[in-house]
Amino acid sequence: MRHRIRHRKLGRTSSHRKAMFRNQLTALFTHERIVTTLAKAKELRPMAERMVTLAGTGTLPARRKILTMVSDKDVVRRLFDDIAPRFVERAGGYTRIMRLGRRRGDGAELAIIEFVDYDLADHEDGESQSRSKTSLMDRAKGMFGGGAKAEAEEADEDVAEAAATEGEETVDAEPADDTAVEEPEEPAAEAAEDDENKDS
Repeated sequence: MRHRIRHRKLGRTSSHRKAMFRNQLTALFTHERIVTTLAKAKELRPMAERMVTLAGTGTLPARRKILTMVSDKDVVRRLFDDIAPRFVERAGGYTRIMRLGRRRGDGAELAIIEFVDYDLADHEDGESQSRSKTSLMDRAKGMFGGGAKAEAEEADEDVAEAAATEGEETVDAEPADDTAVEEPEEPAAEAAEDDENKDS
């Protein structure tokens, strides 16, 4: 039994696991929302929240400590200047984990980890208003081929493709008539050439 063992190994060596979490922390602080497996999200959450709490102090030692895990200075600057000030009034619980169901390929349980004040409209520029009205879970399921809305969109695409192919068939029918008209002219031209050869 796993008595007094705190963390998941995730089937990786310690160096591989540390590198993976460094990459995930960088992605989370950059995009404020990532999709990963449930086990990884549960391991990532305390690390991310500890760093947000450290960044809330705004001190140089805190910045240096965070730079040991997140090496990108621009991401650390964003964490200190943009993300941490939003949670000054909040005593922990800066992120949330939402389950998405199982992945098609290997059956791994997927989850979204994001900051609790994440606003979908702020992070999607140039998208239609109807798309932003769909629920977060429907859109997340659509990423992996599930959900009723994804099926409806696929059905609409199939109808559009069928209509396009019908239009192409009617266009192709016209040249077939032209070739039928040209066929009788070829024997007449050959007969004229034969007459010229006999005369010569």
